[in-house]
Amino acid sequence: MLAAAMALAGCEQLPRGAAVEREIVAVAQGEIADFAVYPVDRALLAQLADWPQTGERRLNWIPASGGARTQVIAPGDVLEITIWDSNENSLLSSNGQRQVQIQALTVAPDGSVFVPYVGNTQVSGLTLQLAREHLQDEIDMVVPSAQVQLTLVEGRTNSVDLVGGVSAPGAYPLPDRNYTVLNLLAAGGGVQAGLANPQIRLRRGGNIYGTSVERLYDNPGLDTLLIGGDQVIVEEDRRRFLSLGAAGQQNQHAFTQDTVTALDAMAIIGGVDSRRGNPGGILILREYPTSAVRTDGRGPTQSRVVFTLDLISADGLFSARNFHLHGDDLVLVTESPITSAQTIFGLIGSVFGLANQTSNLAD
Repeated sequence: MLAAAMALAGCEQLPRGAAVEREIVAVAQGEIADFAVYPVDRALLAQLADWPQTGERRLNWIPASGGARTQVIAPGDVLEITIWDSNENSLLSSNGQRQVQIQALTVAPDGSVFVPYVGNTQVSGLTLQLAREHLQDEIDMVVPSAQVQLTLVEGRTNSVDLVGGVSAPGAYPLPDRNYTVLNLLAAGGGVQAGLANPQIRLRRGGNIYGTSVERLYDNPGLDTLLIGGDQVIVEEDRRRFLSLGAAGQQNQHAFTQDTVTALDAMAIIGGVDSRRGNPGGILILREYPTSAVRTDGRGPTQSRVVFTLDLISADGLFSARNFHLHGDDLVLVTESPITSAQTIFGLIGSVFGLANQTSNLAD
């Protein structure tokens, strides 16, 4: 009876919630297997450094650099000029007036503004102080006694957009040329709570750069300067992995940090189901592009790969702590063979119980 139970324990027709490890791994040993199996150990971890990344595309980031503490005028900015003149016969002011305001002078695409009695004058690329001195020199030729005051309202090319993931998204003017991403996040009220591993996306000139908020906080050298027209987007990490089988949770899970190891993943999914899971048979299924397939060890031998983890051994635990998950990975916790045997014993016990009840009724 015991032998029959153990034989039935390996039967594929038994009701259960996950595969047994040997059922999957054995297929890879056949001649027509379309996937490769790699036990995760110290030797494999050294090879994986040369293998390509899968899942969400990695983005580059722009290192920080120094900038001036002043703002410069750019096309699209709006200037307001106030001219003070005490001369009673001034060309610019009428009787009794001591000042003239010229409002809403938009800097043209060529960087110039039109000033009455002066004409077009170039101001783009100048700081507010240099532009005031330049206009003062121009107006001195017409009204030698006048004094010029200049104010600036930043236009689109002198402001940046902060989109999503913060308390106060919107357009923010650049107060100077030393305005950084962290300055902008602070102005927007900080990153919203509850975002899983929030990411920064910087759109500039048709290119997209990216890093995580955590990495930005930890590395001051990455707090890059912003330039007019930049768009900064704060969003949750888009990477996900799936857990199935005899795991604590069968679900899709967000990456909670930049690097999620196999042990991190086991903690996220609630570990192995103690009633039926096999901690020595954790499988991670991953699909590489066909261009990554190699025969020299610098890539997988098949595009479809199964990594096996043994969380019972010390080497397996250390290796799992250094094995990095990729986006779209599948973590499959296989079922323990003992569970199938227990199912058989339960079925046999039920049969004996039913037989005893039938015998008693017959008596």
